[in-house]
Amino acid sequence: MADPSSKPASALVADDIRTALDGLLERRTDQTRLTSMGAGSDDLDNGRAYLAATVEGGWHVPTWPAIHGGRDASPAENQLIGSVLREYVVPDLYPFAIGLGMVGPALLAHGTAEQQDRWLRPIASGAEIWCQMFSEPEAGSDLANVALSAERDGDVWRLGGQKTWTSRAMWAEWGICLARTDPAQPKHKGLTMFVVAMDAPGVEVRPLRQMNNDAHFSEVFVDDAVVADEWRVGDVGEGWRVAMTILGHERAGAGSRGGGDGAKRGTRVPPWIADLVKLEALGGDVRRAEAVSVYAADMASRWTAQRAADEARSGGSPGPAGSGAKLRTVSSYKRRSYLANRAAGAAGMLEDGHGYIETVTAPSMSIRGGTDEIQRNILGERVLGLPGEPRLDRDVPWRDSRKGML
Repeated sequence: MADPSSKPASALVADDIRTALDGLLERRTDQTRLTSMGAGSDDLDNGRAYLAATVEGGWHVPTWPAIHGGRDASPAENQLIGSVLREYVVPDLYPFAIGLGMVGPALLAHGTAEQQDRWLRPIASGAEIWCQMFSEPEAGSDLANVALSAERDGDVWRLGGQKTWTSRAMWAEWGICLARTDPAQPKHKGLTMFVVAMDAPGVEVRPLRQMNNDAHFSEVFVDDAVVADEWRVGDVGEGWRVAMTILGHERAGAGSRGGGDGAKRGTRVPPWIADLVKLEALGGDVRRAEAVSVYAADMASRWTAQRAADEARSGGSPGPAGSGAKLRTVSSYKRRSYLANRAAGAAGMLEDGHGYIETVTAPSMSIRGGTDEIQRNILGERVLGLPGEPRLDRDVPWRDSRKGML
């Protein structure tokens, strides 16, 4: 029998996909429980093994070119593959999500052929991890205000400055870095995107400990680090355009198909509700009503997030709907976590208590990947057409606005 992974994407049917995946992955069961978004987990090995196993068939990033670890799938085939993958145990791909869901699409949209050849397949196979070097101490929500500088020196650039809240930096081989190349231009126009080797001389990573005891965010100090011009992504001064591609995919949640609640195909009662039943925590009408309300919101969140992710994976740029999906996903995660933790009673205060890790992780969800406030601004301005807030520094040289001369 022919290998289903060698068939053209147009010939795929669900049973073909299952035939291929059955030899690579374990099916989900009612007992399957998976970690989510890195909360309490530092497991790189399972995610790396999964990506290495699926890269030959192009199963995880089907719309990517086959030569780069995909299978040239159409949006319809991509959606079918994603649907079937949910029947299998896909590990938490949090460490790999920036490369898979943000850097990869940016390189496909803006990278050179040489850059794509160098970096895309190692991303798809899990061989290399990426981080996103965007936020700075004075440029978080106001991302265009970044100050990390890049000065040209012949065929190389010399970078200097600081980044913060850089997730995955302690694992990453590479960072996608937004830098200031022309301070005389307005803040959005004087930016350029670079790829930085995280082990290069002059690059120092200092992990930040979070209240859930993870250290997945870091400060990154850059002191005269040398970056070859061939590692510049996009034209000089076009960094903001590249950044918007990356952030659009981030909001759409296109990074990974990993994690989740572990529900097998056809399961009607989600595992988190089954767990509450085992705890005998749903005996009252109020608690049951709360669980049903969370479940309804959870399902709406999943459907809208999936729609935004499918749009992002279809080959085009994801739209502002990704901001709505991100808001709903965060709200659903937080409500589900808090309900599970409260249902555990006093035991929920213990580190090994039911829902404890999710509860102390939940507040960060409203900050990571763009704050809730920024997402609402995007929806207000780009979806509802509401007037934006006055931006007096839009056409002012960054070096002047940076000094408070407005």
